[in-house]
Amino acid sequence: MDADWLPFHPDPKRPDFALPPDAIDAHCHVFGPGDVFPYAPERKYTPCDAGKDALFALRDRLGVTRNVIVQATCHGADNRAMIDALRHAGGRARGVATIRPDVPDEDLHAMHEAGVRGVRFNFVRRIADPKPDSHYHRIIERIAPLGWHIVVYFEAADLEERHEFLTSLPTIVVVDHMGRPDVTKSPDGPEFRRFLNFMERDNVWTKVTCPERLSKQPPPGYADFIPFARTVVERFPDRVLWGTDWPHPNLNMVGHMPDDGALVDLIPTFATTADLRQKLLVDNPMRLYWGDAA
Repeated sequence: MDADWLPFHPDPKRPDFALPPDAIDAHCHVFGPGDVFPYAPERKYTPCDAGKDALFALRDRLGVTRNVIVQATCHGADNRAMIDALRHAGGRARGVATIRPDVPDEDLHAMHEAGVRGVRFNFVRRIADPKPDSHYHRIIERIAPLGWHIVVYFEAADLEERHEFLTSLPTIVVVDHMGRPDVTKSPDGPEFRRFLNFMERDNVWTKVTCPERLSKQPPPGYADFIPFARTVVERFPDRVLWGTDWPHPNLNMVGHMPDDGALVDLIPTFATTADLRQKLLVDNPMRLYWGDAA
């Protein structure tokens, strides 16, 4: 792994907050292990190994029932590690893949059978190389027959630049990490208001995730993150998801590794009622990722 890489927390606490039955971690990853599932030659970072067994152990420790495993950029469009985790999850995991426009139909159908239900478009330049819009539209044409949705990862400043493309997408669009707002600013300010206006579109969802990545305040409270998360959860209760982001890639830029149990304990600070938590943690991700199995 990279010399400055921060490995995931080796012994996270058991949360004090009891998750509701059937709670779902709707944003997590698997890395390798590299000797079984090699990292992509074009990767921009080399992580510690963090395979399916470690993910499933964390799932059980936190009291989570299911996972949504998002393809990690360190694996590029080689989805084998993620697919392997899905196939060993006993129906308790779904996946979000990274694909190229020329992926064979049989590969797409195999991914769907394994549990993939979406593709991810990454526009964060320090960890990916964004492509022309035509590249993504070709992918959308490929996934349309499968009914998959699109997950997008961008930073707050990118929303204006990408707005025309993002509002043209015909599927459900799930935005990672609330579009990475600058939480040192006001949640009532123009930058976050632009994101909230984007969320007014009925097909747009978001993940209320990554306080450890967004906050400028120390753990475990991440107090500056809370008003942003609470605003989104209360305004769009039927289109929000939560996840750990385990094993927390690229936190060397932040300087600390969170305790995943403490991240669970943070949930009631922004999803302040049992009804909001039920939607955030159970009803919404079940509808989006397991709806076809209902």
